Amino acid sequence: MQFKDVIGQEEVKRKLILSVQENRVPHAQLFLGPEGNGKLPLALAYAQYILCPHRTATDSCGVCPSCQKISKLTHPDLHFVMPTTTTKSVKSNPELDLFMTEWRDYVLQKEGYVDTSSWYEFLEVENKQGYISVRDAASLLRKLSFKAYEGEYKVAIIWMAEKLRDDTANKLLKLLEEPPEKTMFILIAEDQEELLATIRSRTSLVKIPRIEQTALQTALVQRLGCAPQQASDAAVVAEGNWIKACHNVRDAEDQKFYFRTFQQWMRYCFKVAINELIDFSTNIKTLGRERQKQLLEYGLGIIRNSLLFNNNLAQLVMLPEEEKKFNAGFSPFVKPANLSQMANLLEEASRQIERNGYAPLIFLDVSFKITKLLRMK
Repeated sequence: MQFKDVIGQEEVKRKLILSVQENRVPHAQLFLGPEGNGKLPLALAYAQYILCPHRTATDSCGVCPSCQKISKLTHPDLHFVMPTTTTKSVKSNPELDLFMTEWRDYVLQKEGYVDTSSWYEFLEVENKQGYISVRDAASLLRKLSFKAYEGEYKVAIIWMAEKLRDDTANKLLKLLEEPPEKTMFILIAEDQEELLATIRSRTSLVKIPRIEQTALQTALVQRLGCAPQQASDAAVVAEGNWIKACHNVRDAEDQKFYFRTFQQWMRYCFKVAINELIDFSTNIKTLGRERQKQLLEYGLGIIRNSLLFNNNLAQLVMLPEEEKKFNAGFSPFVKPANLSQMANLLEEASRQIERNGYAPLIFLDVSFKITKLLRMK
């Protein structure tokens, strides 16, 4: 992966490139930032830039054998550590090397924009949580004890370093303190508080911010073929997270459906349109339980946002323009006197539906109660 393939993060790219050009590459760095902001793509582009024998002032060449191998995640001087656990095919002793094929396939499929939940889903680990074990640290230590095969450096990328168990982290401490010659470590994490203080103190911190909204919009248009307005709506709600932005595009039709349905429901409630509310509640059973719960969750979001509107914090409301306009118009009817009651109604309705309650009756009951709450002085 090249720097040009990383979405946004221009200032971070500039600093990383400069560190190589000025020969100031720290031997251990911690790439820290929120999910979906491109920490792993930046680490891969950085490793490719360092190992490329024909790098330019702005990027790796992308065509030499070294770059080609890194683009396939098969370079012999590039090593990975990531959380794993037992799976259907690996029933015990989940050694890191047993998952390298899956890891390469997964990272390439996601173009580097990865997260733990989709990684565990890819491995089909069901409800188990991954971790980085002592044997994985020992395996890395053995690999790094050899000289570099092709490049000037050996690069070890430890993804989701929060998943280092205490005994694993302690085993890595000496390696981070006294690394083999020409060895570089890039630890990637989202929550530094979950890392041992001794690990944090031995790394140079590189803060990776959220992706800029304009960069997200451009990438959505170029990579997913979104229309400009669709890209703008998805980027606004994504909050600098490329993974979330992609989900927003794929789920856009569902989002619009929940918006239209909730909007119509509240209009019936406000008008006290009894016949329409009865029809609405009767027809709601066709949605199915999960979509009924999602509709209620969407409504809870509107109520929470109303609190922001009513406290002059509209800039914090992350919604597409049409939905934001509706929410702004709805918010004056959500007051301190009824806000918690409305939220509790929707939460309780969701719990009842989860327990296989009869949805038409549940929604009709909520509808009548909301008609009264909307009229509270």
